[in-house]
Formats: sequence, structure tokens, C-alpha cells
Amino acid sequence: QVQIVESGGGLVQPGGSLRLSCTASGSIFSMYTMSWHRQAPGKERELVALITGDSSTNYGDSVKGRFTISRDNAKNTVYLQMNSLKPEDTAVYYCRVVNWNYWGQGTQVTVSS
Repeated sequence: QVQIVESGGGLVQPGGSLRLSCTASGSIFSMYTMSWHRQAPGKERELVALITGDSSTNYGDSVKGRFTISRDNAKNTVYLQMNSLKPEDTAVYYCRVVNWNYWGQGTQVTVSS
């Protein structure tokens, strides 16, 4: 079983930035396809960003140009850099190991003045 730990959430003002981190256990992390998803109250969970083992990326339409997903295989960690945050980005953000559909516990991001 892969263990996933997310961190970096919090409260930020509109226009601000946050960086989320997700560390996953396992000796073959470099082969994992990793993704970030989010779920706002009353809404369905949606894909935010995805990165493959060879660092190909894909983004949800609502975050393109503002968010960047990256990975550091030496640290078994994937990052989500979030810039120009908007109130509608407020949600619980979840990290996922796509290969085996393992999910983290989620981290709250709140964008508010």
C-alpha cells in the first residue's frame, strides 16, 4: 500500500500564491503518474493537474496558466504551485497515485480577503 501525505494548504488572499506538496511512499515513485484533484462544498471532485513518470503534464481548464505541477523523484514528492489564486479555487485538494488509485487525506485551501 502506498502512503500519501499532503501539506501546504492554508488561507491566502485573492491574487496570492500557495505551494502544495504530496509525498508518496514506494521505491518506484518515479514511475507513478500523480495527480491533484479538488472538491469544493456541494461540487463534484475535479481534476486540477496531472504529471506522468516522464513529466508530461495536463491541467484542468480553470487552472491553466495559473497552476504548475512538478515532481522531484529524489524526494518522492509532487508539487502544485498555485498562483493568482481566486476565491473559486477554495476547496479541499487531494493528491492521487493514479496507477493504483490511492488518495491522500486532503488539504484545505481557502482563498478569501
